[in-house]
Amino acid sequence: MRPSIAALAVGALLALAGCATDEPAAPVPSATSEAAGSGTGEQSKFFVQADYDNELALLNATSTGPADKPWEQALNPKMADTAKFKKPGPYKICFSNAGLNNPWRQVGFKTMQAEVDTHRNRIAEFVHVDAEGKDQKQIADINDLLGRGCHALIVSPNTTATLTPAVEAACRKGLPVIVFDRGVDTTCPVTFINPIGGYGFGHVSAEFVGQKMKPGGKVLALRILPGVDVLETRWSAAKVAFDKAGVNVVGVEFTDGDPAKTKKIVNDYIQRYGTIDGVWMDAGAVAVAAVEAFLDAGKPVPPINGEDQLDFLKLWKDKKLTAIAPTYPTYQWRTPVIAALRILDGESVSNPWKLPQPVITQDNLDQYLDPDMPPLHYAMCGCTDLPGYPQRWK
Repeated sequence: MRPSIAALAVGALLALAGCATDEPAAPVPSATSEAAGSGTGEQSKFFVQADYDNELALLNATSTGPADKPWEQALNPKMADTAKFKKPGPYKICFSNAGLNNPWRQVGFKTMQAEVDTHRNRIAEFVHVDAEGKDQKQIADINDLLGRGCHALIVSPNTTATLTPAVEAACRKGLPVIVFDRGVDTTCPVTFINPIGGYGFGHVSAEFVGQKMKPGGKVLALRILPGVDVLETRWSAAKVAFDKAGVNVVGVEFTDGDPAKTKKIVNDYIQRYGTIDGVWMDAGAVAVAAVEAFLDAGKPVPPINGEDQLDFLKLWKDKKLTAIAPTYPTYQWRTPVIAALRILDGESVSNPWKLPQPVITQDNLDQYLDPDMPPLHYAMCGCTDLPGYPQRWK
């Protein structure tokens, strides 16, 4: 049964999710362990204690905004004046996209396009440029867009540090810049839009895995790639939770978001240790592959986290998994379009604009299962009221 939009909003206990890139900002070696386990290693350079504390506090915050539109809600809003950007329409809205290189981003972009279609009386042209997961291409894309008469620029950065100068260059042109999904190391954009963040996602998922497994048990942490703030902070928060729980993190491995590589990694750890007592993931796109590795080996599937991708939710239900899905809702792809129009109207917007991000648990799992949608669709699309639903997302 598809959940109502109101149910999405009410369920705003949060956690977070993002997307792989093809070119990490800086290589980080995997923490493959010896028999005793290497633990969680050093804390990430991305970890900021104040941000961590703030995100965990947001897990219990009450959102403001329309009850049935979580993509328009905000947690603890701090309003930014946009009067200087006011201009008459219709508008040319430009979007520099990190990539369409995984199902989460593909579902999100379809949602964004449908949101644009609801404003065709105000948006004369919507320009999308796909960086294909490449930092240098996105830098060139942004530079090109600055000469194409855009009234507002939306950016989903491929990686955080490398894209910061390009975003700053766009800000210096006097263009209203809206960053979403992944952040940059500058405060120059008019607003940064995303759900609670990586710390929330990492905390909720790691705390669940740690509590559901035996004390001192063996955890395998599966990551995508380094260098993206939302993924780094997920792992940072998971490290804090696992260190506190005293579990034995026997490996931290990068999967590149590849199901075949994920299966091989999990199988290697099963062969090495015999038993794995918990699996933590910084993104859920390959959660099904991880589960299948245990099933193929004839081993019980340990406590695990995924996301709201329907193939994982169905497998969770069918195999009666001990699981949780902290989400990074794809409905956030609607918000930058809405924000751009408000900014061009001179209306204030929240900066940062923190969106609700529900958590799927055993208790509410059935609400999010939808047998009529494709396996790689995301339950938190917030798209059921948009033009072309459901065919556009199939």
